[in-house]
Amino acid sequence: MRWLRLGGGLAILAGVAWWVGPDPFVTAVRSAGPAAIVVALVLTALTTVCCAWRWRVLARGLGVEVPLRDAVAAYYRSQFLNATLPGGVLGDVHRAVRHGALPVVADRGSGQAVQATAAGAVLLLGPAPWASAVLAAGVCLALLRWPQVVAASLLASVGHVLVFLVAARAAGTDASPGELLPLALLVLLAAAIPLNVAGWGPREGVAAWAFAAAGLGAAQGATVAVLYGVLALVATLPGAVLLARSWGRGAVRA
Repeated sequence: MRWLRLGGGLAILAGVAWWVGPDPFVTAVRSAGPAAIVVALVLTALTTVCCAWRWRVLARGLGVEVPLRDAVAAYYRSQFLNATLPGGVLGDVHRAVRHGALPVVADRGSGQAVQATAAGAVLLLGPAPWASAVLAAGVCLALLRWPQVVAASLLASVGHVLVFLVAARAAGTDASPGELLPLALLVLLAAAIPLNVAGWGPREGVAAWAFAAAGLGAAQGATVAVLYGVLALVATLPGAVLLARSWGRGAVRA
């Protein structure tokens, strides 16, 4: 499975490069300016706190106590490992080893479920006039049953979408936020597909296809997705600092 995931991610990236050429990859790296990086760092900090809070709530419900400060640090380390190691889940494995597997599985599963539900509502029901009422009713029902988990997951999803919109603007996309929102949700869903190399692969492939279908161009979609990946990677660098500090403390104790 490990080699299948890596091979699938590399194959998708190769297919995107063959389709749009190397220019979108170069343009994306050049477009990662200081303003976009600072905004991505701030938004990722907020989404990290939301995710850590969700994990803490779920862990407490399962009888595991994780202080919020420790949860935020562990989540940063997890995000950095997910963004730099093959497979895109090794950071969660690291978190599970240190804090217990069941709370981490519940955290990851609940977050993806809420994101998929919200994205499905926007993508499938958005054009309908009664969509907002249906979505509001569904959100209210979920909030009554799992208020903290759903609220934290929705806030985290909003943060990821905003980083995508920042990447789109930095890459020169002139489409409106309303036009970009369904594309962002679709691309972020694709990023969770396990056939990837540290998150790269399906995200770029779906972005190229979705932007082409929307009339914005496959090359532009690939540029935005790559730039989003660059911004997301840079925004997880605090996790590298925390990971190095943790390893340093372990070496001192040894």
